[in-house]
Amino acid sequence: MGKIIAIANQKGGVGKTTTSVNLAASLGVLEKKVLLIDADPQANASSGLGIDVDFVEIGTYQILEHSNLPEEAIVKSTSPNVDIIPAHIDLVAIEIELVDKENREYMLKQALEKIKDNYDYILIDCAPSLGLLTLNALTAADSVLIPIQCEYFALEGLGKLLNTIKSVQKIHNPDLDIEGLLLTMYDSRLRLSNQVVEEVQKHFNDMVFKTIIQRNVKLSEAPSFGESIIAFDATSKGASNYLSLAEEIIKKNSN
Repeated sequence: MGKIIAIANQKGGVGKTTTSVNLAASLGVLEKKVLLIDADPQANASSGLGIDVDFVEIGTYQILEHSNLPEEAIVKSTSPNVDIIPAHIDLVAIEIELVDKENREYMLKQALEKIKDNYDYILIDCAPSLGLLTLNALTAADSVLIPIQCEYFALEGLGKLLNTIKSVQKIHNPDLDIEGLLLTMYDSRLRLSNQVVEEVQKHFNDMVFKTIIQRNVKLSEAPSFGESIIAFDATSKGASNYLSLAEEIIKKNSN
């Protein structure tokens, strides 16, 4: 049965989409069957895996609305073993449209019921907010992976996200786990980066992934070519970091 992992943090620019795309590609390279769901209206995960978002006719919006089945929205990505349900800017409207619906927090969960056994992992790239879209992702997920930038304001907002996760566990999804906290954009030359790593590891010890994603120019270049870091430059530091993260997740979930 497929494990559903939401990649969430309401803070923007922490590496959510970079992690979603490259973790999906790394799991695919390690011969896991992966579905990536783009639940961010900016649709960067879709374009980052070679999808032309201007031509998306069926995507996350239609799935959440239940006007189409997930099978109709799934497309092959440029990465081996990775399928994607793409997003389009129209996803912006979904928060308003779902407001009056009954069970509005369960729309994604219900849509994924029939297809989750077709994959080893389903990753959901969440929008940088704690709105209905993210709530749908957390209600549908088995666990949540939280990217944290190694910067000054790293821990700001983390408390708010953890409180949201607690209330989702209490009301909508008692089985939701925290997959782990992932330190991103680490620069070993900066004292601040090292302080953030120490602080996060001290506060959250076992919840923090051993893998740390280092700052890497190739990681920021790859999306403009519609490729994951694995396809763009498999020898880069970014590729080896994300492969290491994928191995850590596989090992953790095989116990």
